[in-house]
Amino acid sequence: MSVLQELRWRGLVYDASEGLENHLTSRSVTVYIGFDPTAASLHVGNLLQILGLARMQRHGHRPIALVGGGTGLIGDPSGKSKERQLLTAEKVAENAASIRAQLEPLLEFDCAGNAALMIDNAEWLTTVPLIDFLRDVGKHFSVGSMLAKESVKKRLEGEGISFTEFSYQLLQSWDFVELNRRYDCTLQMGGSDQWGNITAGIDLVRRMAGARVHGLVQPLVTTAAGTKFGKTEAGTVWLDPALTSPYRFYQFWYNTSDQDAATYLRYFTHLDQPAIAELEQAMASAPQERAAQQRLAQEVTTMVHGADACARAMRSSRVLFGGEIADLSAADVLEIFDDVPSSRLEATSFGNEQPLVELLATSGLVPSKGAARRLIHSGGAYVNNRRVSDPRATVRREDFLDGRVLVLRKGPKTYHLLTLED
Repeated sequence: MSVLQELRWRGLVYDASEGLENHLTSRSVTVYIGFDPTAASLHVGNLLQILGLARMQRHGHRPIALVGGGTGLIGDPSGKSKERQLLTAEKVAENAASIRAQLEPLLEFDCAGNAALMIDNAEWLTTVPLIDFLRDVGKHFSVGSMLAKESVKKRLEGEGISFTEFSYQLLQSWDFVELNRRYDCTLQMGGSDQWGNITAGIDLVRRMAGARVHGLVQPLVTTAAGTKFGKTEAGTVWLDPALTSPYRFYQFWYNTSDQDAATYLRYFTHLDQPAIAELEQAMASAPQERAAQQRLAQEVTTMVHGADACARAMRSSRVLFGGEIADLSAADVLEIFDDVPSSRLEATSFGNEQPLVELLATSGLVPSKGAARRLIHSGGAYVNNRRVSDPRATVRREDFLDGRVLVLRKGPKTYHLLTLED
């Protein structure tokens, strides 16, 4: 199966230039996608494009991740209803530097033959004199065709567009010229909202270099419910673990709806057709088991954060269903239970131990010590997810994880978090 055939069965070809299939099967080609460094991290919305490069690399082609250190100073109007907030050159450079670490788990930068490259377009965009740029590049663009681009038309119908962002398509087109000249790059990929910019680049390469190059765009990701992909109540789901922890990242994918699970397995994993078909069948026959969502979360979290982080995220997830807590850190527990009721205890007033019935009552899990004793007798009281059956049981300081955190539970799902403070 060729790479284009694979992308088609995954539903990842929205549009492509004529002759691309022959081009990709005739030789190893160099392909690029641009990434806008306007934030400190890439997010799950970027993941589809990164995996597009990874799939190309798996089929023997050479990927280039082009970081927009130059174009990031301008801002792409595609998909935007209003002008971007311009960033300083220092901030754009800082954001660009962080992207390499997020790409390394997903692309091969050290393999033989078709190793991935990460290049910053500031190399050529921030050094060319304005007059030279206008003479060499600007003369190939008509204002009429630029106004006809969908991204520009939408902005003109709304809040308007500045000359700064209007000129973006010239800069992106010149990227293709430079990459073709420097690296023999003959294919640009992107989201479907980039088709106008990509075709403009194809035309500019033809005009300036006399070369035939190609474009391929993938669909923009949506959810079956019509909500924006990659957004949660807590905000954007980032690839940087310092901004979105592996546990939260795992939960994002695990919470995928049944309607979206099969699509996302094709979009965001390297699983083959038989494996995905088997998961679809499991989802149809036993949707309550959430086998497709669990495999999706496991595959994507492992790709982005590694096997160890994924295993820890899975252990953390099992805690919510009564799994073992003892091998987790206090930080893990605080994150897992960040939305459950909690209370603080002064270490000096706690002493070395306290009766469990007293803690159950003072935490508010039960209304009184008598209710706490009845809860314990009935088998419904838990400390750190371990059932306690003795009404005379005590909680000791060493029961607090890292000396800080204790999880009380009533019944199967009612939790309360106690934190011990000096």
